Amino acid sequence: MDHDDQSSSDGGADTPADTQAPPAGDADAPAKPNLPRWLIVSVGVLAALVLVAGGFIAGTVTASALASGRGACDAESVANRVLPSIVTIVVGSGNGSGQVITEDGYILTNNHVISSAAASGTVTVRFSDGHELPATIVGRDPKTDLAVVKVDSDEDFQVIDEGDSGSLSVGQPVVALGAPLGLYSTVTTGIVSALGRTVPVPSDDDRNAILVGAIQTDASINPGNSGGALVDCRGRLVGVNTAISSVSGAGGQSSTGSVGIGFAIPQAIAIPLAHQLIEHGKVTYPNIGADLIPIPHAVADHFGVEYGLFVESTIAGGPADEAGIRPGDVITAVNGRSAANLDVLTHVQLTSEAGDTVTVDYVRDGEKYTAPVTLAD
Repeated sequence: MDHDDQSSSDGGADTPADTQAPPAGDADAPAKPNLPRWLIVSVGVLAALVLVAGGFIAGTVTASALASGRGACDAESVANRVLPSIVTIVVGSGNGSGQVITEDGYILTNNHVISSAAASGTVTVRFSDGHELPATIVGRDPKTDLAVVKVDSDEDFQVIDEGDSGSLSVGQPVVALGAPLGLYSTVTTGIVSALGRTVPVPSDDDRNAILVGAIQTDASINPGNSGGALVDCRGRLVGVNTAISSVSGAGGQSSTGSVGIGFAIPQAIAIPLAHQLIEHGKVTYPNIGADLIPIPHAVADHFGVEYGLFVESTIAGGPADEAGIRPGDVITAVNGRSAANLDVLTHVQLTSEAGDTVTVDYVRDGEKYTAPVTLAD
């Protein structure tokens, strides 16, 4: 799958909801190497690549007229209403998309769109009327692939209306807006083809980002759409377009364009996190109070497991310590989900709150144990 470039797989013959997609336009910390642009994953019986929609790709695009009718949005009306709040975010030779969420110029996008500019902290924003302004990175969250930038200007900006992703239904028409392939102010239409997908996508930290409860759509999304808006027929934001799937063909070559399977972060998740980034510059998640390291497959037998997370240390008096988990233990599952990598913890952090209890399976000296762990701030 592609994050408009990125997505990941939980293993097995996963559905697109469980595939991993890579992010587009990553802005990693300077010490981090650039991530590979494509990541091949398994989607059902097809090999698929999740691409982030953020990177600019030169090419020829064939435009098609958007017809409105029964069961579809009036795309012209939506475009007139929404495009003034949609921006193209330019980072070096690449680009992604975003939307204005406050009148004073805070813009929501994907982390992978601006991650390569993390060191400088500056990007360029192009508005639908063509004028450009410098912007600064306010905060970014690799776990959810979200970020906020702010335009350096005193003018008032048109803000995108906020919808309700929780009220979406499968088959409902939607519109995607952004800058695919560098073509700013592009509008495409489609439907909500599925809801509640879990989509791992490569991130710039030591684990994948996880799109929890992602909206699946067949609205055409391509590299460059990352961070742009998915809206309902009233032009209200219901999701942030983040990843697409592409099917590999002969010789393992992967298509770089949309094949009708795209994923958006629900507005109900994205907007609250955006405001945390605006207020604090980061997002705070519950934790288990332990430093964990994925065990390489080559040495798993040494620990008597097929896979797991090695407990390198625990915080004295923290959740794991209080639950009896000790350094040297190997965690094999959390809430019944295999702990083959750190994605299992990311999923728990994104779907839980401090005070929630999770069930942790672990191995110590060849013996299996299970313990309830109460998450902390």
